[in-house]
Amino acid sequence: MTATAAPTATVFNYTYQYGVPDSPARIPPALKRIAIVGGGTAGWMAAMILAHKLGPRGAEISVLESPAVPIVGVGEGSTPWLRGFFDMLGIEESEWMPECNATYKCGITFSGWSTRPGFESYFHPFASMLDNLTLTQFTHNAQARMNGLDVEARPDRFFIASYLAKNRMAPKPNRNFPFDVWYGYHFDAALVGKYLHKKAVERGVKYVSCHVTNVNMKENGDIKSVTTKELGELEFDFFVDCTGFAGLLIQKALKTPFVSFSDNLFNDSAVAMPTPMGEKIGSQTISAAMKSGWRWEIPLTNRYGNGYVYSSSFCSPDEAEKELREAIGMLESPVEARHLKMRIGRVTDHWNRNCLAVGLSQGFIEPLEATALLFIQRAVQNFVDAVEGGDMGEAVRTRYNAKINEHFEDTRDYIVTHYKTNTRKDTEYWRANAENPKISGALQELYALWMSGKSIAPAVGSQKLGKGYPIFSWYCILAGMGIFPEGERLRKPNGKGSPYNMEEIDNLLSRSLMNFRDQREVLENIPPKAKEPSLQIYFW
Repeated sequence: MTATAAPTATVFNYTYQYGVPDSPARIPPALKRIAIVGGGTAGWMAAMILAHKLGPRGAEISVLESPAVPIVGVGEGSTPWLRGFFDMLGIEESEWMPECNATYKCGITFSGWSTRPGFESYFHPFASMLDNLTLTQFTHNAQARMNGLDVEARPDRFFIASYLAKNRMAPKPNRNFPFDVWYGYHFDAALVGKYLHKKAVERGVKYVSCHVTNVNMKENGDIKSVTTKELGELEFDFFVDCTGFAGLLIQKALKTPFVSFSDNLFNDSAVAMPTPMGEKIGSQTISAAMKSGWRWEIPLTNRYGNGYVYSSSFCSPDEAEKELREAIGMLESPVEARHLKMRIGRVTDHWNRNCLAVGLSQGFIEPLEATALLFIQRAVQNFVDAVEGGDMGEAVRTRYNAKINEHFEDTRDYIVTHYKTNTRKDTEYWRANAENPKISGALQELYALWMSGKSIAPAVGSQKLGKGYPIFSWYCILAGMGIFPEGERLRKPNGKGSPYNMEEIDNLLSRSLMNFRDQREVLENIPPKAKEPSLQIYFW
């Protein structure tokens, strides 16, 4: 069997060209005065992008944030796209990370999702340039294993990020290391919101502390203004809805329909609480299977964030809290847990008339892959890309909404795969997920290709199937969950089927590991010191 051709080990399939527009063209009059209704991480991230991209072209941006509405938050983990966000804005890690108790994230360990021998846990890494030396070997071995050869196919053995996470090292190599390692972050979302608030105001965004009580409409169906408790009626040309699950503008005022994903993804609730940080700081998120969902463990500089995402159809809030407390050794602790409800799905039109929905107001897919911040970034950046030509007509809005909806659908499919491929039989929850027939046609095609022993690389690489995630990620999840023939169905390689020496791969990655340092050591050398921990637990 010949080795499977592998693409560059990238985390995503396309990038944005960040930077201030070179064109002196002014923005359309419909974007002269923009109001972002709602703050939090979504509101202030949107403000930063709009100020950076549209501010130089004459847009006046205001954030209307209510002092009476608690922030749900968006965190405590991210994809590598957050790195691109701060790079775009010219903000150094040495500035924002200490202020937000942030740590580096090399990837995610999924523990207990599979019961297949040897595949009870696996690590999904973020990619690096170094992985180009081992990605071909991984995809080839996974394909060979699918076709019955008894070869190593767990992703943990093939990627530098796995070695970094296992050793609690930061993905920050010495200056003489020639490979870039892509990574995400863990952070205190409350502090990220405060930090972005401060930076946005510094960059010209107007902060208006007020509580919106009503949305006023024009005769043509557009939003005219908002009525506030403190300042009365405020008129703007364009509105960005960052009011969270309430969807005050996009859903309540504009009556935009909502498409539920509850048939595909069962989880709709969460309970969260912190635990103390030990001497060493990890560089990965842990996602461990529980009776009716999964539990996260996220390391910050000052504490661990813990939580349990579950389905209320299979578990009560009290049962979930007890199970979480038992898992993290806090059963008798007086520390209060925080309970939240989640609405899983999306609106049909994220840009409806003169309103753009961003964050939880536009939709939410459960936090398993930490994609919430990515949705915010893409929603705003794609909007900027769409309007830079000056056209804000119906055709432009239709193309924009189709693109964002596709992003939601694609991400949903990837997350559904975690549940659909589980092999647990211990609770009704896991059995129901494995047996759930309500998955997309594209996902069914991808599964069929894999189970037939054919390569999924051409279909995923061309984005015919598995859109939104690269080949690298699909091989990691399917191989990591052990979706292979078992036992007597496996045969030993005959010398041609697996030409790759695993000792050589281990030696390569072990030697590379010498170029990295312990995460705590790296973070302690980032001035200034971290702020005191926030009093509330914020996540997603």
